[in-house]
Amino acid sequence: MTYSPVVPFGGYAGWKFLARTRDAQKEAFVASNQIQRDDAYFREKIGTIQTAEDLVADRRLLSVALGAFGLSDDINNKYFIRKVLEDGTLDTDALGNKLSDKRYLELSKAFGFGDFAIPRTQLSDFADKILASYKTRQFEEAVGNSNDQMRLAMNAERELAVLAGRDLSADAKWFTVLGSPPLREVFQTALGLPPAFAAVDIDRQLVTFKDKAESFLGINDISDFSDPEKVEDLVRLFLLRSETQVGAGYSSSSAALTLLQTAANRGGLLSRLI
Repeated sequence: MTYSPVVPFGGYAGWKFLARTRDAQKEAFVASNQIQRDDAYFREKIGTIQTAEDLVADRRLLSVALGAFGLSDDINNKYFIRKVLEDGTLDTDALGNKLSDKRYLELSKAFGFGDFAIPRTQLSDFADKILASYKTRQFEEAVGNSNDQMRLAMNAERELAVLAGRDLSADAKWFTVLGSPPLREVFQTALGLPPAFAAVDIDRQLVTFKDKAESFLGINDISDFSDPEKVEDLVRLFLLRSETQVGAGYSSSSAALTLLQTAANRGGLLSRLI
C-alpha cells in the first residue's frame, strides 16, 4: 500500500498546512510498501556494485540512485549516466563539471566511480546517506503529484539551506541556482521573470537575478538564505506569484484580447462592438 500525501489546497495557505503536517505525512509515506522494498533492495545489493557499468545494469538500484538526486527522468539514459559516473569530478573536463545542472556532478561525487580506486559504494554508511536523500526526494515528488508548486518550494527550502553554507563565491552560488532547473523555476517565478528569460546572456541573467532579489527580497547574496526567514520570504513570493499566474490564465490569446479591448476603448469602438 502506498501513502499519498495530502495537500488540500494550494498557495501559501497550503504551504503552511504542509509545514504543520510534513513530518507525520513523510513518516507515513516512507513506511509504505514500495519505499520499504526499495530500501531493502538497495541495502542488500549496493555493496556488490564496483563500477558505473554495474550500477546502470541494475534498473532498481539505478532508480534509487537517480531518485536520490532528483534525476529520475534519466532512468533510460543509461549511456549518459554511465559517462557522468565514470568521468568522476576531479578532472575539469569531466562531463559532470561541464554540465550546467550540477545535480549530475553531485551524483558522480557521491558514488566516486571516477575519482577513487574503491568507490563509495563500499563505505559502511553509503546506503544510509543515499536512501535518506531518496526518501526525501520521493516524498517531495509524491507531494508534487498533488501540487507541483509545493514540490518546488520544498526542494528550494532544502537545497538553499545547503547552498548558502557552501564554500563558493557569491556569483558561483548564483550560477548554481541558474543551473538547477527546480531552483531556477522558483526564483524566476518569484522574481517575476518569464521562462524566455533563460535565453538571455548568462551574465545578464546573473545581474538581473541579483537586482530583482535585492528589490523583492532585500538580498543579493545566496548566503543570506542561511536565515530560514529569508527562505520563507522566497517561498511565499513564489507561491503567491504562481497563484496569480494561474488565476490570470495569461496567454497569447488573452494578450490579444487585452490589446483589442484597449484599442476599442480608446477609439470609442467598444460600444459599437457590443
